[in-house]
Amino acid sequence: MDFLSVVWLGAPVWMWLVFLAVVVLLLAFDLGVLHRDDHVIGVAESLKLSALYLTAGLTFGLWVWHGFGSEKALQFYTGFLIEKSLSLDNIFVISLIFSTLAIPPLYQHRVLFWGILGVIVTRGIMIGAGSALVASYYWVLYIFGAILVVTGIKMLFVSENPNQVRDSALLAWLRRHLRVSPTTHGHDFLVRLPHPNQPGRKLLYATPLLLALLMVEFTDVIFAVDSVPAIFAITSDPFIVYTSNIFAVLGLRALYFALADVVQRFRYLKYSLAAVLVFIGSKIFLGDFVFGGKVPASLSLAVTVVLIAAGIAYSLWRSRGEAKEEAA
Repeated sequence: MDFLSVVWLGAPVWMWLVFLAVVVLLLAFDLGVLHRDDHVIGVAESLKLSALYLTAGLTFGLWVWHGFGSEKALQFYTGFLIEKSLSLDNIFVISLIFSTLAIPPLYQHRVLFWGILGVIVTRGIMIGAGSALVASYYWVLYIFGAILVVTGIKMLFVSENPNQVRDSALLAWLRRHLRVSPTTHGHDFLVRLPHPNQPGRKLLYATPLLLALLMVEFTDVIFAVDSVPAIFAITSDPFIVYTSNIFAVLGLRALYFALADVVQRFRYLKYSLAAVLVFIGSKIFLGDFVFGGKVPASLSLAVTVVLIAAGIAYSLWRSRGEAKEEAA
């Protein structure tokens, strides 16, 4: 049997290689061509880069449709949409990280780019472990569903803490265990500086950019605890789970520079996202114990689109009204 045709984690090896090749080409084009030199990314450039990643994700979904059929493609698009929407809160936290550590806009893209590489690895580990558990113990899906329902309900009542980064235990631990330079040194994550007590000797210091990178990676792992079970609740196919996850994250990091300053206008979206999590978590139980089968992927996608669209529309309407009141 041809090695490339061997099915591994839900898809032939050649499909995995195509996916990885697309991701590598996108990242190489991003850093090696568009951002070879450090510069501040404006809203227009951010939107163009986001459009590139969005087009890549949607096109990949069509390829999944061609290779696996409409059901898998709809699952891909549902996971893609949910991950993208849930990550809006991630944008808010990343913005807090950059402001707390005083990361200049000139170097923020570099932090996010290298953060993507970490996300590709950590999400792969989490999704691989989740796939193995679901394949061996189906009842793990019920735990995922319960996590989503509880998380969705909690989102309705827990407000954001604007000091969550400044008061972070992880940030305090990093500062205690690393030598950190007081300011950035260009786009370097590590720098050698003179020893304070021994002239002529230099010590290796972490710069605030490295702290920001580690905080961004840790934040993504925390958010993945919600988003990964959400996609497993849609499908247990590791290929669909992983590819939809990565394409959504790739595009959202690009969109950061356009949304960072206006993400607060979408603060009512969290109620829609809470409803989405409750729905996705509940449908596991509904499908198995009420309907006697899985809830159709088309229904999951339709409900998700309606809830998220309603949340975005309501947020924009309320923020516009609040802006008028403040102006008056």
